Amino acid sequence: MKRTWDRLNVDIALLAVAFVWGSSYLVAKDLTAVMSVPAVLGWRFLVASMALGVLWLLRVRRLPGRAELCTGAILGLTQAAVLFLETFGVAHTQASNAGLVISLTVIFTPLLDSAASRKWLPPSFFIAATVSIVGVALLVTGGGFRTPTVGDALMLGAAAVRAAHVTLLGSLTANKPYSSITVTFIQSIVCALAAIMVNPAEILGSAAHFSIATWLNLAYLGLACSVFAFLVQLWAVRRTSASRASLLMGTEPVWAVLVGVGLAGETLGWLGALGAILIVAGCYSGQKIERRFRVSRGSSGARAGAPTPARSAQVSNS
Repeated sequence: MKRTWDRLNVDIALLAVAFVWGSSYLVAKDLTAVMSVPAVLGWRFLVASMALGVLWLLRVRRLPGRAELCTGAILGLTQAAVLFLETFGVAHTQASNAGLVISLTVIFTPLLDSAASRKWLPPSFFIAATVSIVGVALLVTGGGFRTPTVGDALMLGAAAVRAAHVTLLGSLTANKPYSSITVTFIQSIVCALAAIMVNPAEILGSAAHFSIATWLNLAYLGLACSVFAFLVQLWAVRRTSASRASLLMGTEPVWAVLVGVGLAGETLGWLGALGAILIVAGCYSGQKIERRFRVSRGSSGARAGAPTPARSAQVSNS
């Protein structure tokens, strides 16, 4: 019963991450209307870094070792690459193409995760993931696709890098006594520095013209979509698999549409509703398949003297 409850907590946490990221599109759209993409990302991660710095002082106050510092820096670079590719990609393609291409993370991550662990998931998992992809296609295509653009290529790159990032989250932190807060703090600082280096003058100059609504939007991106989402994502990935995490966070397009319909007055036709159902069904089926596979692999590992999943999850939370 306890293991079932722990697994449910992890799933709910990952769905919460998918929700805040899905809701971030409306916020980011408003912000990019008044400042450039690097400025948005720079202020987002400055806010996140300040909040994480306070959290680090309250909960950790332990300087990271070289390995922990390198892990945070690597994750920060991959996260920054995802956000730059994704944001610039959306600006150069239509939303339908962008949503479909980035959802390929659901396929890329299990491939990378399986290659890293040398344990391939059963074909039924990839069938479930493909059902989710079809659902995203129905959800976001609307009037159909255009000829592929540079933006589409950027989104494809973002999907591949995001898959690598999620895989690295698990592989670099598994069985390591790292502080999740410290690793996320380092990651946020690296993202902020990467954005600031693109155009430092604009980062400072743009703040003079911020309205209260702009600051609130930046606070939401920095605190909810960065601090909360990154901490929860790292916490959850260290207690499950990258494949399962990617599948649950693959519900992000559903939450984005629900927020758009509820807050922005967008419409959702019957094809879009069908797509949302397929995404949920694909994710639910994929979870069950992945869980059975991981449990069976853990059982065989335990017989061979390998660490069990429960033992490997005993890592630092603070």
